[in-house]
Amino acid sequence: MQVPKPGLRQTIILALLFMMVGTAFELILLEHYEDWQQLIPLVCIGAAMLLVIVLFRNRSRLAVVSFKTVLGLTALSGVYGTYLHLQANYEFELEMRPTAAGWDLFAESMAGALPALAPGSMILLALIGYSFLTLITKP
Repeated sequence: MQVPKPGLRQTIILALLFMMVGTAFELILLEHYEDWQQLIPLVCIGAAMLLVIVLFRNRSRLAVVSFKTVLGLTALSGVYGTYLHLQANYEFELEMRPTAAGWDLFAESMAGALPALAPGSMILLALIGYSFLTLITKP
């Protein structure tokens, strides 16, 4: 395995921390905690933050496996969130325009009040987290 270029590790750690803190802060500002489904990304981010701290102190197998599990759940939360946002926009558009169908309905649902692709940031967070994990663990 090649040694990473100087600064890569720090860049990935900063990107991960920025993503976790920034996304959590944004969700809190948007009051994204009205029901249990909206709490999923906040719980995932909180668990990931806690495990990053654990991994800095102890890179045990349990900590690594736990972090991988949380990253997987974080990515799945992004997929699920995209589905929920798109579904809510779709239902709203059908209520507003009952005759809408096909591409027009899809396009309006994507551009609706809830940002349909915003939960994809949870997938990006998981990918950055996995990059961090590959840099701190031995092959």
